[in-house]
Amino acid sequence: MEILFVGIIVIYILQKNNKVDTAKFIKDNGNWIKKFKEEDYDFLVRSKYGEDVEPDVLFEKRIQNAFVVAAGLIFIFITQLSFINVAAALVAGYFVFRSGYSNLKTYYKKHLHEINLQLPYFLKNLEVLAQHYTIPVSLAKSIETSPDVFKSGLRKMVARINDGDSSVDPYMDFAKEYPVNDSMRMMRLLYRLGLGSQDRKQDQLITFSKTISSLQNKSRETKYKERLEKMEKKTMTMLVATGAGVMIILVLSILQMFVVM
Repeated sequence: MEILFVGIIVIYILQKNNKVDTAKFIKDNGNWIKKFKEEDYDFLVRSKYGEDVEPDVLFEKRIQNAFVVAAGLIFIFITQLSFINVAAALVAGYFVFRSGYSNLKTYYKKHLHEINLQLPYFLKNLEVLAQHYTIPVSLAKSIETSPDVFKSGLRKMVARINDGDSSVDPYMDFAKEYPVNDSMRMMRLLYRLGLGSQDRKQDQLITFSKTISSLQNKSRETKYKERLEKMEKKTMTMLVATGAGVMIILVLSILQMFVVM
């Protein structure tokens, strides 16, 4: 334990004197270190924290935390250093590194249901814009008013379309980023709406609008069912608590009768 304290003091002194700078090391070797970054990490960070948070900063903190844990454990085992102890320290550091990503992934899966409920209302706003603008322009204008979780995906899709990608791929990739109910179907409809001539646009908008209305109805039904389930759980809790209270009172009354007799 004393060695651990000494090691921490040494690292602190080296950091203060700029002899060891983990942050500088990470920045200097950014291209190599970023190879360890997961493909969907930026998306997951923005899904949880919004657009104001920089994913690269959080990734650097993950690297630093993993390094500190691994170095700390190596200092603990310094008197009995062996391959197993070093391997255990590295595994612990890797576990700390991966836990940051796992937490984001767990958060996203838990909130996927909320994203599913938000999608119809985002599409409804898009439908209103599409009545006055082309689909690429409508998508670009919808970014600021869309829920935060969709903004990064929208920006990527709009950028690809503006770069000349006229295929369905930007729309499908957006749907893959948000794998909720009907996202694939709605993106295909949106792509076809963008391809249609001005004469057919009104008919396609009507079809698009009907589909969105159907999704909104499903979303309302889901919210209504969730409220009912919450109310049922509260009612059951109250009934169980009341029943348990009545039983306790009855048992106490019977015991009191026996004591009096």
